[in-house]
Amino acid sequence: MADAIVAEGLIKRYGAVTALDGVDLRVPEGTVTALLGPNGAGKTTAVRVLTTLLVPDAGRAEVAGFDVVAQAAALRSHIGASGQYAAVDEYLTGFENLEMVGRLYHLGAKRSRERARELLTQFDLVEAGDRPVKGYSGGMRRRLDLAGALVAEPPVLFLDEPTTGLDPRARLGLWDVIEQLVARGTTLLLTTQYMDEAERLADRIAVIDRGVVIARGTADELKALVGGQRIELTVPDSTQLEVGRSALTELAAGEIHIESGKLVVPVTGGTEMLVAALGKVSAAGVHVTDVALRKPTLDDVFLTLTGHEAEEKTQELVP
Repeated sequence: MADAIVAEGLIKRYGAVTALDGVDLRVPEGTVTALLGPNGAGKTTAVRVLTTLLVPDAGRAEVAGFDVVAQAAALRSHIGASGQYAAVDEYLTGFENLEMVGRLYHLGAKRSRERARELLTQFDLVEAGDRPVKGYSGGMRRRLDLAGALVAEPPVLFLDEPTTGLDPRARLGLWDVIEQLVARGTTLLLTTQYMDEAERLADRIAVIDRGVVIARGTADELKALVGGQRIELTVPDSTQLEVGRSALTELAAGEIHIESGKLVVPVTGGTEMLVAALGKVSAAGVHVTDVALRKPTLDDVFLTLTGHEAEEKTQELVP
C-alpha cells in the first residue's frame, strides 16, 4: 500500500521557539492516522506545512505524490482541509458557501451547484441549505465546513481538531460523517487532543509532544507500551492526595498520578493489588469515596510518555 502522506524530519521555528523538531510521519492511502497531543504540541503547525500554508525550515514532505514546497500549487487541488474553526461565510446560505467553493476550484457553474446540493444531502443540511449560516448551530457549521473541504472530492483530507467546542451529540454525528468518508477510500490525517476520538476513528496514532513524535502505532499497541492495570481512587479531600500517594508508593508499578481528585496507580496483580491498596490508604487515614480497577487508556499512554495530561492547555504559535 502506497503512502498518501510522507513527512521526513520536518522542522519549523518561530524565533527561539521550535514548533516542529524533526517530525516523521507516514499515512498509507485509504487509512486514518490521528496526530494526538495537547495544544501547543505542534499538531496545527504540522497540518499547515502539509497543506502548503507554511514552508518548513528543514525536512521534506509529500502529499498525494506532490512535494509540499516545490509542487504546492499542483497539490492544492488534491487535498481538502477543515480547521479548528469553521471557515464559512455566515452571511451566505449553506448552498451559496458550497457553490462558491466549487467555483474557486474551477468546477464550473453547473457542477458547482450540483456538488453543493449533493453535499447538503450527504451532511444532512438540506433543510438549512437555503438559510444564512449565521443562524446555524455550531455542529451545523462544522458539518458545512467539512462539506466545503470535500467539494472537489480530494483523495487526501486534513481535519485539524474538527470536534473542538462541539457538544457530545454533535461530536458523535460528525464522527459518523467522517467514518462514511473513510469507508469510501479517503485518506485522512486527523489532529485531536481527545483520546476517545483518536481511538474510535484512527487506524494508527502518532503521539506528538513539544514538536516531536514520541510514539506511534495502533491504539492497542500504544496501550501495550504502558502495560498492567490502573487502580483509580477518588479522594474528595485534596489535602489527603499526597498522603495517599505516599502510602501507595510500594504497590505502584510506575509513577502515581493525581488527576481531578483521583489517585491513578499503575499496578500488576489485579484484584489482589486493589485489596492491598485499599488497606494501605485506610491505614494512612485517607478517606476514599470510589475505587476502580481498569485497563490502561490512551490517557495513560500520554501520561506515561510525557509526564503530563494530553489535554493540558498551552498555546501553539502560528502566524
